[in-house]
Amino acid sequence: MHELMIDLDDSLRKPLYRQIYDYIRSHIADGKISCGEKLPSTRLLAAHLQISRSTVSLAYEQLLSEGYLEARRGSGYYASDISELYVGGRTPKKPLRKAKWDGQRLDSACGVEQKYRIVFSPEENDFSQFPYAAWRKLSRELLAVDDPTLFQAGEAAGELTLREAICTYLYHARGVNCTPDQLIIGAGNEYLLMLLMQILGGKRKVAMENPTYRNAYGTLAQMGCDMVLTGMDANGMKTEEIKRHDPDIVYTMPSHQFPTGIVMPLKRRLELLSWAMERPGRYIIEDDYDSEFRYKGKPIPSLQGNDAHGTVIYIGTFSKSISPSIRVSYMALPDALLRAYHANCGFYASTVPKEQQNILAAFLKQGYFERHLNKMRRIYKAKHDLFLSLLKKESWVQKIYGDYAGMHLLVEVKTQKSAARIVDQAKANGVRAYDLEEYRIFGTKRREGAPTLLLGYGALEEDAMREGISILRRVVREENDN
Repeated sequence: MHELMIDLDDSLRKPLYRQIYDYIRSHIADGKISCGEKLPSTRLLAAHLQISRSTVSLAYEQLLSEGYLEARRGSGYYASDISELYVGGRTPKKPLRKAKWDGQRLDSACGVEQKYRIVFSPEENDFSQFPYAAWRKLSRELLAVDDPTLFQAGEAAGELTLREAICTYLYHARGVNCTPDQLIIGAGNEYLLMLLMQILGGKRKVAMENPTYRNAYGTLAQMGCDMVLTGMDANGMKTEEIKRHDPDIVYTMPSHQFPTGIVMPLKRRLELLSWAMERPGRYIIEDDYDSEFRYKGKPIPSLQGNDAHGTVIYIGTFSKSISPSIRVSYMALPDALLRAYHANCGFYASTVPKEQQNILAAFLKQGYFERHLNKMRRIYKAKHDLFLSLLKKESWVQKIYGDYAGMHLLVEVKTQKSAARIVDQAKANGVRAYDLEEYRIFGTKRREGAPTLLLGYGALEEDAMREGISILRRVVREENDN
């Protein structure tokens, strides 16, 4: 067992759990804690450091989530095998059925509000706490000065002041390494994906997880990409299937896969990076759509932050953290693709209004965004904990997963009927729930196992949660009785 000589410092602003996390993480990465080496139990380490056990548990849980540790039942915690995957001085079968795009978009909360009393949408935010006063203030300040340049065409890639603010935020919050010159601002992820395919040029084969974010799949399919789907295990998309399909591009959501909620551990991430490095022209699209909202430990670092060879294209959005209506997403291009962008697509005008970009830049630079984000994390965590506790009391709930992040949960149901039938009967009772299979690409085999509902809670208050769960309980029992 490795004895951890961690020198904790209460005077630092860094929390104690983060000091433990940083120590163990760096020692595993440097090989000072070798692969397979056992670590002290949380009880023993807490006693050794004379701190609470919960503090040590929090650090271990974060290391487990990121793949630095493995938990072996009845045995303890062990350092994961990652050393052989470090490369470049920094980081190192049956064919699947071809899927078809059915051209349909899932119901958004906005489109179904008129039809249902309660909507368990994973897309809807809670806007009751939005800092309207701050946004109005920044808008007034921007328009208070007669500045003719405000109404002139802006920079094609987006306003420099906004790109600088986003770069600073991404570096500190997500570990993304990029310069403002590498960033492109666009009106939504779909637009950025369409632009990216034009930058890349030619017909590309793209591998995606299944189930997945269907709008991204549809966008890439409509751009003429040859789409292939990979299965997933507990660590995310399977690299052996990626190798079998031999795509040019892998599209993945490693920090919080939608809709399953899987967090890809470090070893699988490094396997992906190693795959991308094997041949020039391979790229990984990292969709980091809601990484801000993680309720246990700290946000999972980006895959792009481990990329030393320019193979990761990082895409993010403010749709979850601020509002989908502002239509601001961003894409960080590797240097090689940046040159192609300027050569082939640099003449496109920006799709986000200049004044909107300037307001958002001020919102970020003046600290409003950070304060808003911290507040919303507390609000969504409280909703998450309440919703989870209510579901755990239900006898019809067999298993809950995808928790501790995002704004939805996956719920396996004890019933002989399909999830689609439950969803239909819930609709008849004024409740919109979602079948996990709605996020599976059309034409692919349905998953085996218990019926699984996807239930979002971000926009719901406690009364709506309780009423919605009560209706689902009645629907499931009616199904079982029949």
